[in-house]
Amino acid sequence: MSTTINDRAETLLKALIQRYVFDGQPVGSRTLAREAGLEISPATVRNVMSDLEELGLISSPHTSAGRIPTHAGYRVFVDTIMNVRSLDNRARDEIGNRLIDHDPTQLVSTASELLSKITHFAGVVLVPGNQHTRFKRIEFLTLSGNRVLAIVITDDGQVQNKVVSVEREYSESELVEAANYFNDRYSNMSLSKVKGALLGEMREDSESMNQMMRTAWQMAQEVFDEDGSNSDDVVVSGEENLLDIPDLCDLDKLRKLFDTFKTKRDLLELLDKSLAASGINIFIGDESGYNSLNDCSVVTAPYEIDGQCIGVLGVIGPTRMAYEEVVPVVDVTARLLGSALSNLGSD
Repeated sequence: MSTTINDRAETLLKALIQRYVFDGQPVGSRTLAREAGLEISPATVRNVMSDLEELGLISSPHTSAGRIPTHAGYRVFVDTIMNVRSLDNRARDEIGNRLIDHDPTQLVSTASELLSKITHFAGVVLVPGNQHTRFKRIEFLTLSGNRVLAIVITDDGQVQNKVVSVEREYSESELVEAANYFNDRYSNMSLSKVKGALLGEMREDSESMNQMMRTAWQMAQEVFDEDGSNSDDVVVSGEENLLDIPDLCDLDKLRKLFDTFKTKRDLLELLDKSLAASGINIFIGDESGYNSLNDCSVVTAPYEIDGQCIGVLGVIGPTRMAYEEVVPVVDVTARLLGSALSNLGSD
């Protein structure tokens, strides 16, 4: 976001966001003047608020003369105004004391629960494992009885075989063409990205594919078994916390959001995107790229072993969240989870 505002406007935007996060009510000019601690008149505050509204950083609900921050306003706050608070010792100790286990699966589950408990939002963790393994190639070999043997090879030398039932027999040349199509399209992508891409194509009009493209896609879909793997790749805790947040009370929005938690497809893609980035990532509203998360913000951080990023964790909540408090929880949990997993390897 390239929007630049002066110090006075910055102070007022910060005060407005902090007040709105606190009580969820539109903020009027008199309240804002008092909250900001500036020796300026309500009329001056109104002028500044008008400028901020023109920039698209705040808006005025139809039922109130007060203003609320927009997603763009939150973005300016997060990028240029926010002062991240240090995590208090009590919360840090709770995380450190709970992340002690000899089972990596349990450590990941505990991290997700802690994120949810401390922030009162939903905690998510991308499990270390195949998500950083890259797909190398697939081969299809014909078998008797309308069956095809699919062989998936990854960059670390792993080989997975699966027999796929097909509607008709395919010639050797047809199967080579199907494999070439798939390999050209997906080679060198992480396995989780391949799964995500396959799911994305499910949403597209398959009529735009020719028959061989469709055949390769359908056979590969069975091999990668998206629905079964997603439940293992992403751990989610505390979704029920979001039911108590007024900002997310719309039933249709909640239905879409909880479908996202249930299937985990979009979460897998979003967390995989975060895996490739360094440090804290904050997706506000539609920045995530998924309609079901348009009214949410997602704060993520990668966790590492010996300097290598092996997974990512985060918090999903409303856009009206105290970012300066959530960020350190996510950051510290990621660091302590990485440390706990590293200690398993040294035992």
